[in-house]
Amino acid sequence: MHLVLDPRRKHSLAPRLCALGIMTKAPRAGTVKTRLQPPLTAEEAAQLNVCCLRDISAAIVRAGGESKGVAVFTPLGSEGDYVDVLPSDFDLIPQRGDSFGERLMNAASDLLRVGFESCCLINSDSPTMTASALREAVAKLQSADNHIVLGPSDDGGYYLIGMRKAYRRLFEDIDWSTERVFTQTLERARELTLRVDVLPEFYDIDDARALRRLCSELLDENSDDVAPATREFLAELVARDGRERFCPPWLSS
Repeated sequence: MHLVLDPRRKHSLAPRLCALGIMTKAPRAGTVKTRLQPPLTAEEAAQLNVCCLRDISAAIVRAGGESKGVAVFTPLGSEGDYVDVLPSDFDLIPQRGDSFGERLMNAASDLLRVGFESCCLINSDSPTMTASALREAVAKLQSADNHIVLGPSDDGGYYLIGMRKAYRRLFEDIDWSTERVFTQTLERARELTLRVDVLPEFYDIDDARALRRLCSELLDENSDDVAPATREFLAELVARDGRERFCPPWLSS
């Protein structure tokens, strides 16, 4: 079992560590990646979520340096769901809050409170994000306190936000799940007079069109080092049912 960090107290952690925290819901059928149902079944969507977690956590491990992988999970009691999904040296810490903004703010605050010097909150929908992007985020957070790091998604959101202090204002008055999230977060950073370092752009696998793009990139191109768990899962689906069942050609229009 993974160590579950108690957000109410400071833990014994190596100095200068940056927490690379994946915001994750337990990968159970019917509760994750519901916007991919159809074309996927609930069970297939849950397995895709598992593969995304495996690929993102592998990128975190490869990032190395002064960083440590953490799963910021929900619901309470689902700790066992991650035993065969995440590397054994990952820690877990529970999510707190009702709204998405509250959960992000509390995750940053809790990770810093338990003893990490900095933290990055990472979504669980971008399996193609690279270790080099995560490494860059960690490096940028080694400097002064008055800045944040943002990794933009191509849909107007972000796949990563990193900081050395928890700024509540960064998560207030944000139209979550819209194309305005990244721009509004930049506006909040300007209000706080924070410098913003921007990482390379990636994309979320949260609808059927993005799934088709992922299929094209992972199954048609020579990119064996990108998202291997997700690639293997998609290849198995194609071999069994054909690509058009879950990547219909009309999605490209």
